[in-house]
Amino acid sequence: MKFLLDVDGVLTSGKFFYSEEGKLFKEFGPHDSYSLKQIKNKLSIEFISADSRGFKISEKRINDMGFNLTLVSEEERYEFVKTNYDFNSLIYMADGDADAPILKESFKGIAPNNSRPLAKESADFVTVSDGGNGAVAEACDWILNTLNI
Repeated sequence: MKFLLDVDGVLTSGKFFYSEEGKLFKEFGPHDSYSLKQIKNKLSIEFISADSRGFKISEKRINDMGFNLTLVSEEERYEFVKTNYDFNSLIYMADGDADAPILKESFKGIAPNNSRPLAKESADFVTVSDGGNGAVAEACDWILNTLNI
């Protein structure tokens, strides 16, 4: 079983902090890392991001947690997932319109509370928490308690 997560709007609040020099920071929540570590021996966990300008910021955080991040645009996301994962054993967590078909086709789809409406409609589980504010931690709890993994 694999757990694939989008970064922006899921692991982060989705906010980008800019200066005249460009994108400088992203806001990550404090609880998600611990919860991911609680399930990493039960699932293969990977991350994707479409944010090419902020990729190094996300990559630093994901690597610090002990995971890998792949850059995949929203336009290429469905084909990337279809080519590299088995939908029948994929738990997918994401928040955007481009993620809706993947959420729907995956074994289980999870969306943070502040996701786009189409993503929420396509998910099996919508967290009470917003992305960057414990949504991933809540998803990990749901996976452990509901899927008995």
